[in-house]
Amino acid sequence: MTLDELKARSGGVCEFCGADRGLGGVELPPAGAILLCGQCRGDRAAPEEHWRCLEGAAWSQEPVVQWAVWRRLGSLEAAWAAEVREGMALMPQVQGWINLPGAVEHRDSNGVLLAAGDTVVLVKDLVVKGANFTAKRGTAVRGIALVADNGAQIEGRVEGQKIVILTEFVKKK
Repeated sequence: MTLDELKARSGGVCEFCGADRGLGGVELPPAGAILLCGQCRGDRAAPEEHWRCLEGAAWSQEPVVQWAVWRRLGSLEAAWAAEVREGMALMPQVQGWINLPGAVEHRDSNGVLLAAGDTVVLVKDLVVKGANFTAKRGTAVRGIALVADNGAQIEGRVEGQKIVILTEFVKKK
């Protein structure tokens, strides 16, 4: 979709928070594109209370917006975000995007599904090769990134060092 088409669909406002400035399209394959403001796109930091706008956006009748809200809620650590995400009545089309055949799933040592941005805790001491330190059991790793093509690996920062961690050695916090 072009920017003009996105503005027409959204009424010229951010499809998450309703802001009318700094709008830009964000492509979300395979779903399509949505119109977001700079804060919702991540161009500038947004305070946690800003994301409460997702509670209303979760009811969007646009499948791509609903999918984007579901994904964003999964990256937030707040309890309210998990509640909203669990309570979403997803359209069948959106459920199909979530369960894409061949999609890589990342699961912790207990089988709990991990999402980008989650916080995990190490379940055993891990010797970090090449960094000369041991990441201790119980260490929290915040804001993890998922390795796209390997469901057994995540990335995170421990003691300021970005490392790859096997999902079998973490549990979701």
